[in-house]
Amino acid sequence: MDGTAFIVILAIAGVASVLLFALKGLLDQIPDVIDSAGRARDSWQRFKEPELPSSAEDEESPVAA
Repeated sequence: MDGTAFIVILAIAGVASVLLFALKGLLDQIPDVIDSAGRARDSWQRFKEPELPSSAEDEESPVAA
């Protein structure tokens, strides 16, 4: 019986270790996901509202004769 309890304790500790490792990996990815979402939002806003050309671009440049 003592050997079984020892194996159960080791198994529980192993499962907890794997779960903590997986959780740490997931939490490490959150900042990158937030940054990507911000870049996607900015790109979408630029796509929906294109910039108007400035007046300097509308003027004709002087032609050298």
